[in-house]
Amino acid sequence: MNPASIRHMVIFDLKYPAGSPEAEKFLQDGYDALTAIPVVRHFEVHRQVSAKNDYDYGFSMEFDSQQDYDTYNAHENHVAFVEERWKTEVARFLEIDFKQIK
Repeated sequence: MNPASIRHMVIFDLKYPAGSPEAEKFLQDGYDALTAIPVVRHFEVHRQVSAKNDYDYGFSMEFDSQQDYDTYNAHENHVAFVEERWKTEVARFLEIDFKQIK
């Protein structure tokens, strides 16, 4: 990761039971929609396993620059996924964005 890059992460719970077919479909659909955005790098889907945290899932990805991150946020795939799926199927979430300092 270069110093201009941004690592974007979101941890979340769905309104469906963890591991359910509905949850798995949401994760796959998120992967498909968001990895189709050209500026998205290193997209990963995670299942949370720590006893120190009670969220179920996570998405993480990287952007080469703030401009790429802004492009992602405005991209039609991201906007549609948020409006049509995220807002209706996610119970709660925490979003974090990092830049490397060392």
